[in-house]
Amino acid sequence: MTRITLDPFVTDLDGESARLRAAGPLAEVELPGGVHCYAVTHHAEARQLLTDSRLVKDINVWGAWQRGEIPMDWPLIGLANPGRSMLTVDGADHRRLRTLVAQALTVKRVERLRAGIEALTTASLDRLAALPKGEKVDLKAEFAYPLPMNVISELMGVDSADHPRLKELFEKFFSTQTPPEEVPQMMADLTALFTKIVDAKRENPGDDLTSALIAASEDGDHLTDEEIVNTLQLIIAAGHETTISLVVNAVAALQTHPEQRKQVLNGEVPWENVIEETLRWNTPTSHVLIRFATQDIEVGEKVLPKGEALIVSFGALGRDEAQHGPTAGDFDITRSPNRHIAFGHGPHVCPGAALSRLEAGVALPALYERFPDLELAVPAAELRNKPIVTQNDLYDLPVELG
Repeated sequence: MTRITLDPFVTDLDGESARLRAAGPLAEVELPGGVHCYAVTHHAEARQLLTDSRLVKDINVWGAWQRGEIPMDWPLIGLANPGRSMLTVDGADHRRLRTLVAQALTVKRVERLRAGIEALTTASLDRLAALPKGEKVDLKAEFAYPLPMNVISELMGVDSADHPRLKELFEKFFSTQTPPEEVPQMMADLTALFTKIVDAKRENPGDDLTSALIAASEDGDHLTDEEIVNTLQLIIAAGHETTISLVVNAVAALQTHPEQRKQVLNGEVPWENVIEETLRWNTPTSHVLIRFATQDIEVGEKVLPKGEALIVSFGALGRDEAQHGPTAGDFDITRSPNRHIAFGHGPHVCPGAALSRLEAGVALPALYERFPDLELAVPAAELRNKPIVTQNDLYDLPVELG
């Protein structure tokens, strides 16, 4: 099996995803830092593996971890071993840790957040409208980032004063370019910041999910302090990064497909289609780390060996022709059906999917209603991916508002 090295600089994500698909449903890959694992790259096999009980999240099953081959200063250690939370356990422990979060983020409960999301969106657009006319604007920094960070922070009870430090630490957390010598301190700083937030909520609880997690622990659900801190970190990280990329990728796609932009602005195609096609075609999450095989698992004509690690390459399987037909490589907001799994599948499916869809469903039409003549300020070929192998993220999105 030919090993495919994932580019730590993410200079050609589409080309890399195509190579992964061509390697078959199970590809042998090398992560940044020289760490070996496998990737599932086709839709059908991914759905199957994501519900396979022989794959677990316990890092102690990983042979390379047992042999001491994964250094603690590996740049991706925070994603492979982020501490005990619903991301790293299975079975009854997973259900226990996930229940409160899932209950808070049901479609019905998330819909109650619409008015607040609309108000935050309007405030962001007002700030954009107040900028000097004709000036280039980084739509990611000025619009796509503040909205989901404010929404998830309000949901979790995080003070906006902590946003700059969170942004700084998460930049290092996700980047493959963080110097190894800085990784242990970065992880310690994240833990310290979220511990401070949890301690503050324990002293002064509010109507937020962090306070609910603390209360549940005290009422007998037996969440440890470590589990509460790690759950808070997980939700904040996933709750804003995915939505940032979804909004940015949707705008970039519409700006480079003017006929389809015209269709949606004229009301011929609903915004829901834009969101779902963006999730499939240019998914916010390129690769998800990491699951471990408790025994040999057949994947097509290949075998995922016992003790090996598996990543899910959503960027590759989103354009799988076996699932989406011969036009899988095309952006098409009229695609029907559009059955992707950009938010995962099975017991570990992203509990924040409804919230991310709602935020994008409010933000995108409001943006184009306020600035219908918005244009990219640079050629699309000059948009640059950030060096993050898990998030499909741009450095910036320069636009002219018109």
